[in-house]
Amino acid sequence: MKTFTFREKMRYRFDNFMARGTSALILGLALVSVIFIIIGSVVVIGFGLRNGETGYSLPEALWASLMRTMDAGGMGGDEGWGFRGIMLLVTIGGIFVFSALIGVLTTALDGRLEELRKGRSLVVEKGHTVILGWTPEIFPVIEQLVEANSNRKNQRIAILADMDKVEMEEEIARRVGDLKTTRMVCRSGSPIDIDDVALMNIQEARSVIVLSGKDEDADSSIVKTLLAVSKKGLGEGGDKAVVVSIKDESFLQPATIASGGRVVPILVDRVIPRVVAQTCRQSGLSNVYVELLDFEGSEIYFAEASAFAGRTFHDAVLGYDASAVIGLVSAEGRPMVNPPMSTVIGEGWKVIAVAEDDDKVIPLAAPAPFNEALMGSGRKVRAPKERFLVLGWNDRVSAIVKELDSYVAKGSTIRVAGTSGEGKAALSALAGDLANIKASYIEADITSREVLEGLDLGKVDHLIVMCEDGDFEADAADSRTLVTLIHVRDIAKKSSLSFSLTSQILDIRNRALAEVAEADDFIVSDRILSLMVAQLSENPGLEEVLADLFDPEGSEVYIKPASDYVRLGESVDFFTVAESCARRGHCAIGYRIASRARDPESGYGVVVNPKKSEGVVFEEGDGIVVLAED
Repeated sequence: MKTFTFREKMRYRFDNFMARGTSALILGLALVSVIFIIIGSVVVIGFGLRNGETGYSLPEALWASLMRTMDAGGMGGDEGWGFRGIMLLVTIGGIFVFSALIGVLTTALDGRLEELRKGRSLVVEKGHTVILGWTPEIFPVIEQLVEANSNRKNQRIAILADMDKVEMEEEIARRVGDLKTTRMVCRSGSPIDIDDVALMNIQEARSVIVLSGKDEDADSSIVKTLLAVSKKGLGEGGDKAVVVSIKDESFLQPATIASGGRVVPILVDRVIPRVVAQTCRQSGLSNVYVELLDFEGSEIYFAEASAFAGRTFHDAVLGYDASAVIGLVSAEGRPMVNPPMSTVIGEGWKVIAVAEDDDKVIPLAAPAPFNEALMGSGRKVRAPKERFLVLGWNDRVSAIVKELDSYVAKGSTIRVAGTSGEGKAALSALAGDLANIKASYIEADITSREVLEGLDLGKVDHLIVMCEDGDFEADAADSRTLVTLIHVRDIAKKSSLSFSLTSQILDIRNRALAEVAEADDFIVSDRILSLMVAQLSENPGLEEVLADLFDPEGSEVYIKPASDYVRLGESVDFFTVAESCARRGHCAIGYRIASRARDPESGYGVVVNPKKSEGVVFEEGDGIVVLAED
């Protein structure tokens, strides 16, 4: 057995002590400094050394040694060679020891500042919104949360993402701008790491949002993140919901289990096709959805309906001037979107209303007035067959075709043109499930002017331009979409063609370019999803309401001819419009003026939740925005 020398043992212990880190270094250097000071003081007292005529007691000698250890200039006035010699040794020791100590402290401070720069400290906030992950969708989400927080003081949004804290803050400042009453708190870390998630103080958060990327493993990462979140505050008994967007519906059940049933999911591959299917047939409808989903203007709120207890839903629809009632919530919390007008409102029920804010849902003191003489006939017109053309193929086109089949009249047709070779086989497989629409596929380059002119756009009622994101990166897909839009608009203008045009733009930064191309509607998929994420994070109870609005079963949003409800060319207040709609089982929530359909500054003519007491003159081509079953 090897025998270690005393020197080796001491060296080993010293190395272990120093390996403990900055605190050990500071403690060791401070201890050496104290030893130097004590030895110098003891020598001065023991040998009776004097500074000139001045003698020292032990406390004074300790103080004199300390001052000379910290400052070599302190011994400039010393007298007596014995005293000078001892103080010189103390000072020399102090130069080395204190220099090392200052160096250690500086290094420790720099390290701490670097750690703070990386964002590794605990978020000590309450009632904040937590966002886990970083994708391009984060910017519209932040914008909407900032707008939602604008009437509250000292709001916080805490973000955890696997990137540099300063980069996150700079990017938010550049892309979002004015944060109003909201402050951003950024932390660097992985959303699937339990220790990193613990930094976000989820137990005290108001809501949690999980953002997913576009890669194939995005849904798997969401499930891992939900497991980490659940460990830090969303287990049994938790009262917070986690809003997530999921592509593959098969991941919904694992996500629900992982979150302890607290997940509020947005099923991307279900929502986007439904939105496109609904809006492509009605120019301006996408702007209605944006108005309902963003926090500027009017949104959907729940409000007490005690003033209408024992009365009917019809009474509630006509019972508000600055709010548009679209449904009820029972005392048990079950939402009903556009229930029968004869539904009796019970005690503890709430109304679902479109309003500028929840405190603006104020019932009228007296029954609402309306003018029977200005109401329209409302004759039901048989739905015509519709002809669709889709330019561009991606994984969602099949779902769009299937959704359209639920809305259109029997005998309608849809042609799809794209570069993907998968489209023809996919539509053929879908043919057996289609009852009302006949689908066909053309493999072609949709950016080619010659190809577009050969597609006979004069026989198209509704044209949809989809991003071919399966074969191209997002920006390249948007570029092809914009080229296609430019050609389509130019062909329509030169040939005097008329059809509704719906376009899908993946990156919201390209929306301004799409406006230059004069598209009527924009289905910016990431923006629509971001708006829904922000709304559900503020009010998780809207989940069932939004699901109902985008479901072909039940009631959806339509823009119907104004002449169906009121007389044209005469000033009519919106109480009369609402009453005329209610008699047909419809909820009126706004209108669209055709003359402003190409003006982005006026929301393409769309007005949501107008004040019912104010009058408006409708002309041919104008529409009423209603909630109806068909």
